[in-house]
Amino acid sequence: MGSSLLRKDRFLLGTFCSNCSNGMAMTKVPERWVNSWENNLKLAKMLDEADVDFMLPVARWIGTPGEEIDFHGSVLETITWAAGLLASTKNINVISTIHTAVNHPVVLAKQLATMSQIGQGRVGLNIVAGWHRPEYEALGLTLPEDNGTRYAYAQEWFDVIKKLWQEEDYFDWNGEHFNLKRVKSDPRPTIDVPIINAAGSKEGREFATRNADFLFTPALDLKDSKKEIVELKNQALNMGREVDVLTFSHVICRPTEAEALEYMEYAAKTNADWTAVENVIKMQFENCYSFPHEVLATLRDRFALGHGGFPLVGTPEQVADGITALAEAGFKGTTLSFVDYNKEFPYFRDEVLPILEKRGLRKSDKSNMNVL
Repeated sequence: MGSSLLRKDRFLLGTFCSNCSNGMAMTKVPERWVNSWENNLKLAKMLDEADVDFMLPVARWIGTPGEEIDFHGSVLETITWAAGLLASTKNINVISTIHTAVNHPVVLAKQLATMSQIGQGRVGLNIVAGWHRPEYEALGLTLPEDNGTRYAYAQEWFDVIKKLWQEEDYFDWNGEHFNLKRVKSDPRPTIDVPIINAAGSKEGREFATRNADFLFTPALDLKDSKKEIVELKNQALNMGREVDVLTFSHVICRPTEAEALEYMEYAAKTNADWTAVENVIKMQFENCYSFPHEVLATLRDRFALGHGGFPLVGTPEQVADGITALAEAGFKGTTLSFVDYNKEFPYFRDEVLPILEKRGLRKSDKSNMNVL
């Protein structure tokens, strides 16, 4: 048995950032996402029944101020959030996003192993090596200046976790960053845990292709994405590995194109919190390599819409066309975000998912869930 995220017969779909206030939309509209546990549980059950593949959270410790909103000022912590959702669902994978500098590998190995039992293997690990300087400062930590140092630490951190999941007996670890005496993880995960990593720097992509099952990267221009995906896959193959590539998207789906464009204008332009947008872009430009710096400044509108995600805006057919284009570019899947996940997902479920099934992008056979 293996994780259903590793199945080869479908284009993967999941939600992104529902554990955070405002989700991915930097908007002031009154219907903007409220990240309460009640809302997340309602969403998880809908996604589970609709055979959506995964939920992916963002790990944040402080918000980014705007004119009116504190973007991601309220965040449900990703381990406890995932454990609760796994206990309340049957098929969907629930991933935990983890900062290496904040979470000790011995503790995390046991947490994920426990969650693997709760969800019968439906767990995943999204590794963040560190980039958000204000969060490091808030936690009294020092962000290393160079990517090489960050990823060297992340590599040893992950090596410790892998050994904890492989070894059945106690062991010592004497490394550059960790000195551990007589440790082991009992229990261990019931099946292999899929690993996700988002990285834009050279060092980050070397880490991702060496360790991850999925590399997470923005879809800025699909012609460029197609070339990038081939390069990433070849880089992994040169290490004797296979890696798939995921991206993220923001959905505004309405019965007519005019309605979708009108709502985009209302939510992502007229009522965008441009102060929050500017502060997020400034923060990412200074500290993060997930987006190429040469294009970051041109992404203001996309950031207001959905934090830079690929826009899926229009009728159900047009949204399906956008997802089809992502698949044709070589992406294995995409996350989805909405201004209000619970209000908007049912229309996507009822109108877009059937189109994707007819096009052969997704199978609806739940008997294949959690098997390779």
